[in-house]
Amino acid sequence: MERADFLILGGGIAGLSAAARLARHGRVVLLEGEEALGYHSSGRSVSFSHYGIGSHAVRALTAYSRPFFAPPLGRAFPTLYFADEESLTRLDALGDDMARFTDDIRAVDRRDMAALFPPLRPAAVRGLLDPTGLKLDADLILQTLARAVRAAGGAVLTGRRVAAVEPGWTVRTEAGESFAAPVLVNAAGAWADQVAALAGVAPLGLDPRRRTIIVVDPPAGAHAEAWPFVHSVAGDFYLLPEAGRLLVSPVDEVPSDPGDAQPEDYDVALAADRLEHYTTIPVARIAHRWAGLRTFTRDRVPTAGFAPDAPGFFWLAGQGGYGFQTAPALAEIAEALIAGAPWPKGLAERGVLVEQVAPGRGA
Repeated sequence: MERADFLILGGGIAGLSAAARLARHGRVVLLEGEEALGYHSSGRSVSFSHYGIGSHAVRALTAYSRPFFAPPLGRAFPTLYFADEESLTRLDALGDDMARFTDDIRAVDRRDMAALFPPLRPAAVRGLLDPTGLKLDADLILQTLARAVRAAGGAVLTGRRVAAVEPGWTVRTEAGESFAAPVLVNAAGAWADQVAALAGVAPLGLDPRRRTIIVVDPPAGAHAEAWPFVHSVAGDFYLLPEAGRLLVSPVDEVPSDPGDAQPEDYDVALAADRLEHYTTIPVARIAHRWAGLRTFTRDRVPTAGFAPDAPGFFWLAGQGGYGFQTAPALAEIAEALIAGAPWPKGLAERGVLVEQVAPGRGA
């Protein structure tokens, strides 16, 4: 049996971020069921940090996490949110929410948007431009965190599927290996409730949902590398230039069981339809497609805290679609609650306290 001070289940951005912080306080062993880190959700994310999604608490976690993503982990990448006549009220509300965290957003009119993103159709009459967006290097971030854990004497082990979890805490893998630690961090993403069931811990009722992305070519001669990350304020479309192509999503949220998410034909067609609805870009062919899982709590705020019914069992789950952009803040919360480090002052100043992220809040 291999022993540690902290045992973490899940090798996505949540588990690795917490592992890197906890490695400062004792030996960490992280177990990932797949052969690659971040395989299901973190590795299928567009990996961006912006203030256009989530509640006040999510935006506060995002703001606090920003300094972690200094180059080369992140690079400046503007975001554009557009609205038609029917969604102007939503645009105004979004602008008010974002303005609480950045002074840099500005209103843009139809002419401004045409200059920023020429393919946008005329139905988009007004928008918001946030130049403070950050495009994140997902793989580099994951590997940087894993290296930090190993440099501190910890272990990051892939291909370790969990077969049993016993209070105390002891984890047995399908291959027959055993790992033990007094603190077990459940960062298993869409599988977090299943891990809890193995441990005899009450589930949180997490809600995994599938998100689809297609990859298409930009129009011939277009300077797509200069385009911003474009969002419909209606929440049904986004487009991100990436490596000479365009990542497009219908921002679908299809309830899904935990598993290896695959794109459905309907959602792929929906993504293509939304692209042609909002822009003049024709979909001649779809170069690639994929789907990933985003797992939410009931109030859509990530949870971090000890289970009230199981001493030493720590929840770190429900990151939804903002796992990367909130992970540094959540890792420091985990460090504070598990290792006794101070609660992050910057989060307290932004109104994020234990109650906002406690497991089972409001149950």
